[in-house]
Amino acid sequence: MSELRYEKLADDVAGLIASGILRAGERLPSVRRLAQERRVSISTAVQAFRQLEMRGLVEARPQSGFFVRARPQPLAATGARSTLEAPVAVDLNQRLVRVLQAITQPGVVPLGAAFPAPALLPVAALHRRYASVARRFPGLLAGGSHADMNDPQLVRQLVRRSLAWGGPLDPDEIIVTNSCTEAMSLSLRAVTRPGDTVAVESPAYFVMLQLIESLGLKALEIPTDPVTGLSVAALDLATRDGKVAAVLLAPNANNPLGCVMPDESKRKLAELMAARNIPVIEDDIYGDLCFDTQRPWPLKAFDTANNVMLCASFSKCLSPALRIGFVAPGKFRPAVALQRTLSSGGTNPITQRVLSEIFESGAYERQVRGLKRQYQNQVEQMMAAVAHYFPAGTRVARPQGGLVLWVELPAGTDTAALFPRAIAEGIAFVPGDLFSASGLYRNCLRLNCGNPWSDAIEVAVKRLGELAAG
Repeated sequence: MSELRYEKLADDVAGLIASGILRAGERLPSVRRLAQERRVSISTAVQAFRQLEMRGLVEARPQSGFFVRARPQPLAATGARSTLEAPVAVDLNQRLVRVLQAITQPGVVPLGAAFPAPALLPVAALHRRYASVARRFPGLLAGGSHADMNDPQLVRQLVRRSLAWGGPLDPDEIIVTNSCTEAMSLSLRAVTRPGDTVAVESPAYFVMLQLIESLGLKALEIPTDPVTGLSVAALDLATRDGKVAAVLLAPNANNPLGCVMPDESKRKLAELMAARNIPVIEDDIYGDLCFDTQRPWPLKAFDTANNVMLCASFSKCLSPALRIGFVAPGKFRPAVALQRTLSSGGTNPITQRVLSEIFESGAYERQVRGLKRQYQNQVEQMMAAVAHYFPAGTRVARPQGGLVLWVELPAGTDTAALFPRAIAEGIAFVPGDLFSASGLYRNCLRLNCGNPWSDAIEVAVKRLGELAAG
């Protein structure tokens, strides 16, 4: 109960800071006064202040008390442009491969790849579950790879989970895949042909751009607000001429902005694209990791025409090494199923059964509850460090979920040129122009917040800020 009390108290103070009632530099009530006012114990008040320190929201000053830390300026809202960029061929795969190799080499502070720290994942529990399933169901590995590719128990659990966000999904619609990336790839291959144009968010997750490039498609960047997500008005404008073959987006905790589209925007988008017969491919990998107490509904929940192809996985919550996801492709299921059969066949049946048992036991929900709070704390700490160490004029998106932070440096900064200098000093990040097919966002970068805060991370962020300042 004391844990719930100090977390609730910390959340209340954090809300006052977020709303601007408590401003940067203001002194907070003393521990004793806060305990008296909120009728909690001294130890609960102390734990609440420690929690706020961990989130990077307050700082202790010797013999003075606790003060609100400075926060970076938020990104400016983006309005729908009256004119749009032309569709462009994507050409970033080779450079992106070099960047990803550099940021994952040993000894580099992991601020680049959007991976959670192994310490945050239930690795030992997964080991035990795999051993138990393999022992109890030895026949799972005796089946074929291209027939009965879905484990019925896993499908049942996925359908049950969909009830929480406006489902249920149709069990016959679901196709289990080897990842969310594979789910998106299969969906794109099912509804596009080389030379087609795909509308994407701007900035967009670079893996989406990689998929578009690998399939010989063109990308049309749609303005995306750092709070409310892709502009439906701009998408309306972009799709009037019938030249867009599909829309590929992440409405919940978009990577890299962390924005969440409001329900009404999701509904309008779903209706508009259905009316124009343009398939929508939805990446919902971060839906479970949105910071609000209630999970946001995916775009799929507002689709009444079976036009949305929902893609997801559980790699950010359980383990990237699981290599399992799914797609619910609506009316495009036959085409997606064919692509699945032609490409890789079924997903490991033991992994499917392991995941179904994790869902059934309630372990997944418990893991997500703790991880959401951990990621939120780590994002807040990163934001505070950026505000403290980066050059004046730096702005950030304020993510509503996920584990990354999008940073906009002052105009004139070239993060592509900054990247090799940072890597030479053992500091990773992803340059902003890799999130754009047309080379936008050269003064932006993305930071991974998937690791618990440490002195090494703080030193790295400080040094990165110094490098950015020139």
